[in-house]
Amino acid sequence: MTATTPDVRLAAGRWLAIVDRTTARFTVSNLGFKVVHGSVAVTRGEVEVDPSGVPVGVRAELGLDSIDTGIPRRDLDLRKRTLLDIDENPVMTYTADSITPDPMGWCADGVLSLRGTSCPLVLSGAVLADSTGDAVHVVATARLDRTAVGVRAPSLMIGRTVTITIDAWLAGPGRG
Repeated sequence: MTATTPDVRLAAGRWLAIVDRTTARFTVSNLGFKVVHGSVAVTRGEVEVDPSGVPVGVRAELGLDSIDTGIPRRDLDLRKRTLLDIDENPVMTYTADSITPDPMGWCADGVLSLRGTSCPLVLSGAVLADSTGDAVHVVATARLDRTAVGVRAPSLMIGRTVTITIDAWLAGPGRG
């Protein structure tokens, strides 16, 4: 799959995530040298496109109850108040009202809300060439400093930077 050019024009309106085809994955270092891979369900997502075909807003919700690192004990630990505090804050949200073209596709300057706090987060993404007229395939990546949302742990245990990748299929206006 290859990215299309940054000047891709989409039909105006609200493009909705096809949640059973959309994934959110993350990676973070563990114990200073191992890499932990995990996933979280995307429960809602949308991209607003203006009449000229340019994306102008992004909104997404992820259900933290679905967190899966492949190790049930670690998943339970992540629920703790000192980490993700999932019992009190089961949803992570991302909102961006500023999207600009960049050499690889586009860049969304937004806000991530997690654990009752928020921080700026930049998503860089591209529309992939395997998109169809009724749906568009988008991949976006961000790097989050976990301390910005209050996740405290020794960096040897959990690396400070979490890479988040969203692989989304969006249904066009009137098809969601």
